[in-house]
Amino acid sequence: MVKIGNIELPEFPLLLAPMEDVSDPPFRAVCKAKGADLMYTEFISSEGLIRHAIKSKQKLDIFDYERPIGIQIFGGDEEAMTIATQIVDATQPDLVDINFGCPVKKVVCKGAGAGVLKNVPLMERLTKAVVNSTSLPVTVKTRLGWDDNTKNIEDVAERLQDVGIKALSIHGRTRTQMYKGEADWTLIAKVKNNPRIHIPIFGNGDIDSPQKALEYKNRYGVDGVMIGRAAIGYPWIFNEIKHYIKTGELLAPPNIADRVDVVKKHLDFSVKWKNDVVGIFEMRPHYSQYFKGIANFKEYRMKLVMAPTQQDVHEALDEVLEVFGENAVRFCKPHYLLLAFVMRKIPTIRSLRKAIAEGTTDLK
Repeated sequence: MVKIGNIELPEFPLLLAPMEDVSDPPFRAVCKAKGADLMYTEFISSEGLIRHAIKSKQKLDIFDYERPIGIQIFGGDEEAMTIATQIVDATQPDLVDINFGCPVKKVVCKGAGAGVLKNVPLMERLTKAVVNSTSLPVTVKTRLGWDDNTKNIEDVAERLQDVGIKALSIHGRTRTQMYKGEADWTLIAKVKNNPRIHIPIFGNGDIDSPQKALEYKNRYGVDGVMIGRAAIGYPWIFNEIKHYIKTGELLAPPNIADRVDVVKKHLDFSVKWKNDVVGIFEMRPHYSQYFKGIANFKEYRMKLVMAPTQQDVHEALDEVLEVFGENAVRFCKPHYLLLAFVMRKIPTIRSLRKAIAEGTTDLK
């Protein structure tokens, strides 16, 4: 069991990363249903909360079925972070998270997000302001450092723990890397293995399969992993990882009926939470992700994107199910087809070896 303050999580919990314009309640709902253990809101500007900006206030919406749920804030001013924390505290999330990792220029230029990585004493003061403003557990999400010459995460982790945070999530890249290159988890492991560190350490970056999640769990010894981009259009990844860690076997990938069902739920909640126009518009980028790997799908993706009403989208999805449903495998692109074939016939390499030994492969 992993504990963040008084919050109890299962062994090796799977966290949904806070992602701007993605991690809203509709998206979180499908991820929770598919196995996410701890989720966070989209990051919220402390200045926006103080000004009562509509978009910032709307991001405070959380629901009981999401618990445990954290609200993430960012900013570069101690007073603003203090007031913002008090506003967040009033909405009664389970924890408050501070974003010291967003690499986007418009955030960094304001001295917030990953911009704070260049000023560790300010990072300490901002964190202390938040910790002192709430009785809730405070956590932090950050990166290895600003650039290759300032990978100071080991020192930062100790300082933030001393200030009072209850958990730390580390993305295995620097700010200058943005999301390019391969995430480096070796420094994350060093933080976890530091005898001075007693808070949970969660790794983030490049976890896109059950196999990699288990490999990184064993290799780097982190308390859990945070999953971001790999969950977009594929919330099934959470349950797939859990099943693989428990059994060593891969779950069959979602079929077309599964995908259509989740897209409908995502869409309906999006329309309900936002409104008809915004809800439909903001769902459009998700369709290509949900149906990634399906050959000859462009025509139907365009129908989904161009559908003007909720009912029209539902009808387009019904058509997708009718056309691709029972014979979906034949529409898959080659590498997805191979995966489906292997998983249908032989769930794991271990099973394959056993089947070969027993002469029961049936690979015809």
